[in-house]
Amino acid sequence: MPLTDHPLRYQLANELHARPFPALTAPATVVFLAIKRPDGAVARDRAADVAHLVSLLDRHGAPHPQPGATHWSGQIGRHQLKWESHTEFVTYTAISEGLTGRPFDPAEFDVFPAGWLDTAPGVRMTSILVRVAPRPADGAEIAARLDDWFVPESLAAAHVLDDEAVVAGDFRIDPAGHMRFAVFAGAELGARRTGRIVQRLCEIETYRAMSMLGFARARDINPRMGGMDRELTALIGAMADGATRAEATLDRLLAVAAELENMGAQAAFRFGATAAYEAIVLERIDLLREVKFRGRQSFTEFVTRRYDPAMRTVRSTEARLAKLADRAIRAGELLQTRVDVERSAQNQKLLESMDRRADAQLRLQKTVEGLSVVAISYYAVSLVAYLAMPLAYMAGLDKTWLTALIVPPVVLSVWLLVRRIRRLH
Repeated sequence: MPLTDHPLRYQLANELHARPFPALTAPATVVFLAIKRPDGAVARDRAADVAHLVSLLDRHGAPHPQPGATHWSGQIGRHQLKWESHTEFVTYTAISEGLTGRPFDPAEFDVFPAGWLDTAPGVRMTSILVRVAPRPADGAEIAARLDDWFVPESLAAAHVLDDEAVVAGDFRIDPAGHMRFAVFAGAELGARRTGRIVQRLCEIETYRAMSMLGFARARDINPRMGGMDRELTALIGAMADGATRAEATLDRLLAVAAELENMGAQAAFRFGATAAYEAIVLERIDLLREVKFRGRQSFTEFVTRRYDPAMRTVRSTEARLAKLADRAIRAGELLQTRVDVERSAQNQKLLESMDRRADAQLRLQKTVEGLSVVAISYYAVSLVAYLAMPLAYMAGLDKTWLTALIVPPVVLSVWLLVRRIRRLH
């Protein structure tokens, strides 16, 4: 076609197919690992993440990912490996056929060598063992296995995908440090649908763990917010009774507002990410299309009882922080108005004082001008008398009369001159 493609057209279209679901059939074992940079560390080093993947692939002679790749899948030994790079973390999913005699054997995690794990560019966010077994015909047999494998008090189990499989997990970390899920796949469940179930279980746990970071942040800042709330209330009370100087109260109020803004800026990303992760968790559970299994709590019920309160805490903390910041800003604006009014009154008094001083100065200036006229006139009369002395001698005038005749015009002339100079300036 005689059209120019957008430079990102193919890249964005391929992104829709960048992370296909794995395909697996029962019986199978799935090992999942999510690695995240430590909180407070520098930004994620994607090159280090890829280098860590390459070091694992080189152990098995597997091909490397393409430059700039955000996902990779291939065979390493007897495992099918899938690697994905996300915004905050990377995930490794290793799938092997068959089941071990010991359910959820920690040795299954040996697909990731200990030396390789020690060099990971981050920390473990979660690790999961998923046991995918054929579904027994008798539901009582499944229930017995679940009671043996999991903690009954926190066990969640459900029929999923129109009763084509049963999934279960207790969301507890076992002594080896892993989460555990069981999938009992029906005979009619295809390999890709089984893979979708497994991936959604891994995503539910991964995004649940990531979203709980927001809960940890909320729990950390809640005591600080409580102290700042009390201080802000005290400052607003001081504004009302006028017990302290407005300038001093304003300085402290601005410090509180700045600290609240700083707390909000530091927590904004984590709280926003928590909201996004929570939405993904709820969406993935909804996609399972759960139906109760023998009266056990479903994943939805588990989330409602155990997970939702933490997320509500995050949302309430975020809202409380925003409200505190708004209160501090409004109080600062009111106090600033009060300070401006007080300063205007002070400026008005200052101007009035300046006016009084100017009037006094003007009166003093006029007095000085009068004295100046006298002084200048005295010397001017003397000069004019000396100049007119010869003429007075010729006219026969006495010096006293000459001086008396000279004084009025000289004083008048000096007065007019001083007045003219004052008008000009």
